[in-house]
Amino acid sequence: MAKRIGRQTPTQEVALPFRKSLYKDAVALYEQTGQKALTWQQKLLRSIMAQNKQGLWVHTKYGFSVPRRNGKNEVVAMRELYALQQGEQVLHTAHRTTTSHTAWERLCRILDKAGIAYDSLRATGRERIELPDTGGRIEFRTRTTVGGLGEGFDLLVIDEAQEYTTDQESTLLYTVSDSDNPQTLMCGTPPTPLSSGTVFTGFRNTILSGGGSNAGWAEWSVEELSDVYDVDLWYETNPSLGIILTERAVRDEIRSDHEDFNIQRLGLWIRYNQKSAISATEWAALRVARMPQLTGKIAVGIKYGNDGANVAMSIAIKTAGGKIFIEAIDCQSVRNGNAWILDFLSRADPQAIVIDGVAGQSLLASELKDARIKPAPILPTVKEVITANSTFEQAIYQGTLAHKGQPSLEQVASNCEKRPIGSYGGWGYRSQLEDYDIALLDSVLLAHWACVNTKPPRRQKIRY
Repeated sequence: MAKRIGRQTPTQEVALPFRKSLYKDAVALYEQTGQKALTWQQKLLRSIMAQNKQGLWVHTKYGFSVPRRNGKNEVVAMRELYALQQGEQVLHTAHRTTTSHTAWERLCRILDKAGIAYDSLRATGRERIELPDTGGRIEFRTRTTVGGLGEGFDLLVIDEAQEYTTDQESTLLYTVSDSDNPQTLMCGTPPTPLSSGTVFTGFRNTILSGGGSNAGWAEWSVEELSDVYDVDLWYETNPSLGIILTERAVRDEIRSDHEDFNIQRLGLWIRYNQKSAISATEWAALRVARMPQLTGKIAVGIKYGNDGANVAMSIAIKTAGGKIFIEAIDCQSVRNGNAWILDFLSRADPQAIVIDGVAGQSLLASELKDARIKPAPILPTVKEVITANSTFEQAIYQGTLAHKGQPSLEQVASNCEKRPIGSYGGWGYRSQLEDYDIALLDSVLLAHWACVNTKPPRRQKIRY
């Protein structure tokens, strides 16, 4: 019976058509060390080193994601070894100093085994390798927002790409612009909830959705949270399993955090954004299993979207435990009119109503007056909206909010970022997902602000 090994082709791949690839030359150089390039590594390198009729790289940008300990860095080393022999100038960057140093050590070791003469500089965070015969050079750097400025390279390697930020990209993007035949490689694993980078995820989404130009992508992954004990999935997502990785080693990695195993070992790309101003972890911590005891009347927040397409309504109410319970009521197209809002308010007996958004604010206020719905709505100023956002953020940090985990609200809350408001450093939220309107979250925070600041009416005391 043949020995079982991991899947040798990506579970998802996008590669532009080509007729020629220089990967065999790179593999031959690498195998001078006595090491053998694995099948999946060669196939990946074949796409990376594909050439067009003009002798230029077909993929000027190429990204790949492989679960940990499978040998993805050997693919990069093969490409870099070839670059040195061809006299290319290379910048290899990593998120951590230890990672860039390890990459330098790896390539030095390969060169030693291959019997290739080279000069080397060892300086923590700024290592270098140069081939005197060809002029090929590789700089190893820890990524910063300024590292790489003013320098030019032919090949840019983004190691630990899951931590690659937009600030770093804006610094490094132009380092290969002057090259006659530039190429950028991004390699890593799917981001975890603690990852700070968004570029890798954005690049992946663009390529898999059919966008981008001169770009390719490959990954080994599962599409959804899966059974960590499913051995078949181990082999589906780990190409080196049964070769340099063992089942026993994988089994020992299983802990109580099954999501982390799915990300690190099964290549799962979680759907919420790790760079959200409100993290999924923070939002989940506010969820309550049972409805708390409520006190007083509700406050209602209504927000007309900035693009005038939708209007959202939410409520907030104090709990006996001193927190504020929030809940989204609905988010509908403005084409549906305000009847559903008026119907809810006429039956809700709220203590406060806040309406924001020039798209429908005045009209709804007029309709509330005509319908004799009280109390009179609050039309907040820019300063008050800024305060509402800050108050909401502090409530999240302090854990004074509570909610029941509505999926729609969770999705928009855990995929938002801050945007500037006004002229004095104020901010609000905006959605990072095209399909979700931030108006839903805005209506919640308006209701929360009203609930915090509106005091119940004092009972009149009559003395004789």
